Amino acid sequence: MSDIDDLTTAVQMMRGIGDISQKQHEAEKLIEDIENEFEKLVQKQSVKSLKTLYLIWKDPYMAAGASTFISDVMERAGFVNAVEMERYPELSEMEFRRLSPELILLSSEPYPFKEKHMQELQTMLPEAKVLLVDGEMFSWYGSRLLKTAEYLLKVKAVLW
Repeated sequence: MSDIDDLTTAVQMMRGIGDISQKQHEAEKLIEDIENEFEKLVQKQSVKSLKTLYLIWKDPYMAAGASTFISDVMERAGFVNAVEMERYPELSEMEFRRLSPELILLSSEPYPFKEKHMQELQTMLPEAKVLLVDGEMFSWYGSRLLKTAEYLLKVKAVLW
């Protein structure tokens, strides 16, 4: 069983799987490559941080809050999580307005947000920029993390 809520615990999990499967060398190589990719992300960090709302579900709206893997990935990319509540709270439209995010990221999973949802949220919060993002890149840990930092740089390039 694993409880992954940040990159550090993801690395610990990968190291543990390497030990269990007697593939320590392969696990360490994977971890090294992931850490190098995230180091590149930190080096290319811009000074501007956007207050960001990351939505994972609709009806009811649910967001990635504090103490989640998604929040840790967001912070490593330079985004400031607008949701200070723990885990995955339900949020109303009134709470969206109170949070006043500068950026709204709509995940492709577990709820498959689409272009029509972008338009709905843009109408609701006209000052915010709204983007569809690949949920796998924000929430899947393990070998998928090799591609995450590069993806985050592409997302940021769209914003600046």
